Amino acid sequence: MRITSQLICQAADLLNGFVGFNRKTARHIVRFSEDSFGMDVADDSITPTHEFVWQPGESDTMTLKRELIQLLLDQHVDDRLNITEPLRVYMQRQDVPEISAVRRCVQSNAGRA
Repeated sequence: MRITSQLICQAADLLNGFVGFNRKTARHIVRFSEDSFGMDVADDSITPTHEFVWQPGESDTMTLKRELIQLLLDQHVDDRLNITEPLRVYMQRQDVPEISAVRRCVQSNAGRA
């Protein structure tokens, strides 16, 4: 199977869990419920994992940051995070620039009259 940037972006959007910055340890940690972080993680630092890996770029673009994906990989809970083969390939291909893309929130029309 050929891994394309579209497949890599889709894999990033399917990541599970939440990332929060623990002030006490000065490290990002992953939890699978927004309520399970505790007092050492400020509410405004809690981000869905699939958004955490994207950082604002120039104009309307966002960049899929390898260093942030690596923070997730360092947690050693790949299956729970849903880290799939396209993201592993992206991490291995350091010769390829990081992906930048225009991302928009798409709302479903399901259930609307």
